Amino acid sequence: MKKIFLNTMAAALAVLAFSPTMHAQDMDALAERVTEFTLDNGLHFIIIERPVAPVATFVTFVNVGSVDEPVNNTGVAHIFEHMAFKGSRNIGTRNWEAEQAALDNMDAAYQAWLEESYSAQPDPARLDDLWQAFERWQEEAGTYINSEAFSQLIEREGGVELNAFTSADATGYFYSLPQNKAELWFYLEAERFREPVFREFYVEKDVIMEERRMRTDSNPQGRLLEEFLSVAYSAHPYRNPVVGWASDIAATTIEDTQAFFETYYVPSNMTVAIAGDVDPQEMRALAETYLGQLPAAEHPPSVKTIEPPQRGERRFVIEEQSQPLFIAGYKTVSADHPDAAALEMLSTILSSGRTSRLYRRMVQDDQLALGVQALTGFPGSRFPSLFVTFAVPNAGVPLTDIERVLEEEIDKAKAGDIEQQELDRAVTNARAGAVRGLNSNMGLALNMAQAHAQRGSWQQAFTYLDDLEAVTLDDLQRVAQTYLVKNNRTVGSIQNAASTGMQGGAGQ
Repeated sequence: MKKIFLNTMAAALAVLAFSPTMHAQDMDALAERVTEFTLDNGLHFIIIERPVAPVATFVTFVNVGSVDEPVNNTGVAHIFEHMAFKGSRNIGTRNWEAEQAALDNMDAAYQAWLEESYSAQPDPARLDDLWQAFERWQEEAGTYINSEAFSQLIEREGGVELNAFTSADATGYFYSLPQNKAELWFYLEAERFREPVFREFYVEKDVIMEERRMRTDSNPQGRLLEEFLSVAYSAHPYRNPVVGWASDIAATTIEDTQAFFETYYVPSNMTVAIAGDVDPQEMRALAETYLGQLPAAEHPPSVKTIEPPQRGERRFVIEEQSQPLFIAGYKTVSADHPDAAALEMLSTILSSGRTSRLYRRMVQDDQLALGVQALTGFPGSRFPSLFVTFAVPNAGVPLTDIERVLEEEIDKAKAGDIEQQELDRAVTNARAGAVRGLNSNMGLALNMAQAHAQRGSWQQAFTYLDDLEAVTLDDLQRVAQTYLVKNNRTVGSIQNAASTGMQGGAGQ
């Protein structure tokens, strides 16, 4: 089963695409097909009737991401996402009591091994004994399981698009089923989120460590992005990678992950959206029967850390033999800030599509770059985030030229050198994206669940058009002058160690 892991620039753009738009009359028509209710335990439901085919898409959106993770356990949100596909005490095991005993002993052995390995003078013999005990219990636990039972059950009943994502801001689980299998979804969701099992926990941690090696350690873009965030943020947890730091992945135990689940996977922090050929009253009855069993709990703690004002430009260089890359980011605002819409329109005008300013100048006309991108809301949007420019230079192009041209285009925005037709085109493109989203059960459910969880109402997923259409040329100039300034900037690059200066081009 494929897992979506939002940790690259392209994936960040996919998250940012959750900002669709529509007209007021369309909004009214949609509202007639939406039913909302909240269970006594605090779990909120959004039901969208869309009887175009006898299928339904189910989304569970949890308002917890890597930004919420505790110290020493970065990556735990993603680790738990993997665990949520391992079944339950009733699904995926041949003998739960024996399996649980083996899992408990396995985790105790691993914790003892960790404690010894972190001691001032680790005893090699004791470390070896503890690791062998851990491996014995892990092997025994494995004799009781069928780790694919959960996904196989869904697929056998006609389920498709079974997947999940973890981002800086959130975690989501989703798949589609035939309409007459809706009760199965409620049963399975209650199974995996009432009392989750941590089956193959350390096996999955090895899988995640390999993901980290592939997406970050062995990937120039991944290395650049990880270093960039750790330099750009000095205090806020947006500085941490979604996949986690390698030492934290190694240090995280079943006990740690259970504590994380109990803190953040509470009904009041979860939103369910269902879109398709469904009866809202039937969905409510099933929700009460199955998910009403989830115990109410205290709402999770919020992130208290506020990123301090930046005292000046920050720069870093990674020297290695790989494709040179350039990135620059400016501290801006969260999605609920009044300036967020203007910053989004500015990023769209600069780099969205082949008619955008950066593409035409840097890729098409001057042939400076293989690709260039500007985006806002990176790495998330729940908290003040970054307006980022990113470029891959053509062979032989100095990175100083890349930086100079990017600055020139930003300076034009500061000078008010953007035309009304460019702004109009950006709004039109946003509207077109919304129309495309309305044709998909998955798009509807994901957008609306996220909007409710993070902005207070599913309608915010669509009325954001009002904010975009209200943006003026003066607003674009003002936000460029306010936020895209040197002392608010972090600049990073990958340069070939053998080159002199900021030279571009692979293999130089």
